[in-house]
Amino acid sequence: MSAIVLIPAAGAGRRMGCAGNKQYLQFADRPILAHTISVFDQHPAIEKIFVISPADEIAFCRAEIVERFGFAKVCDVVAGGNERQDSVRNGLQACGAAAAQIILIHDGVRPFLQAAVIDQAIGLAAEVGGCVVGVPVVDTIKEVDANLIAGTPDRRRLWRAQTPQVFPFQVIDAAHRQAWQEGFYGTDDASLVERLGLPVAMLAGSYRNIKITTPEDLLLARMFHEEGEGSYAAHRPRI
Repeated sequence: MSAIVLIPAAGAGRRMGCAGNKQYLQFADRPILAHTISVFDQHPAIEKIFVISPADEIAFCRAEIVERFGFAKVCDVVAGGNERQDSVRNGLQACGAAAAQIILIHDGVRPFLQAAVIDQAIGLAAEVGGCVVGVPVVDTIKEVDANLIAGTPDRRRLWRAQTPQVFPFQVIDAAHRQAWQEGFYGTDDASLVERLGLPVAMLAGSYRNIKITTPEDLLLARMFHEEGEGSYAAHRPRI
């Protein structure tokens, strides 16, 4: 089953403390975004990739990422919107997917996704109608109101959502269209599908599938890269 990947890559570098966008920061001799695209460009189940970039960076992204590293499956660099949700909607409109074709939405700064997880996510999304990769929460979570603890949810029921988030095109497109019509903005793509009352499965991914947003994350990324793929099993959650 061939799938299409949308890669939102329009995040600013405020938490990273850098002047430009964080996806262009480098480790292991290439930008973070190039590492991320490479995961999908090499995967046999992926037919097309659409990178979603700020409009004023499209030419740079094409030249310095897509063309420089020879990514054959990147069909286009699409202009993003004001919010991540707007950017994903633009990608959905541009990708030309068939109704039942599987769409993977993956953060441009998550370069450590494993090929096996992609396979599992595609299969689960086709079966259930939606899938989010994530990991169980390991810390105790507190609800806080006015700086006072209001409750302690049972962490056995809590997962940390990652990407990819994976859906048939007809499902995620309908969810984004309805959210746009109603002026609703969710915290992730799955929340838009959930509000339609449709099922979304959770798939155990890896604790190393980090989103690189801070200087500490970049240090971890460099460590993971040096460590290599052999340690992947140690980072899979036991559930």
